[in-house]
Amino acid sequence: MYNPMHVQSVSLVDPYVVEALRRLMGRCVVFETTRGRLEGTILDVKPDHVLVQLHSHQACVRIAEIVWTMPI
Repeated sequence: MYNPMHVQSVSLVDPYVVEALRRLMGRCVVFETTRGRLEGTILDVKPDHVLVQLHSHQACVRIAEIVWTMPI
């Protein structure tokens, strides 16, 4: 039965990207995302998102939204 209130999200996990991000944990990086550029320190990496320290606050960045990453 179709339920219009039920939302299901599907995202693909790229183990190579996740592993590359894990190797950058603790380092300051620049992320280019579909919404703009972020600069911060990677605190944690999960299969679908990255926790980043951005100056005085933290942000969760969806890996699917990352276009490229560069350590600085």
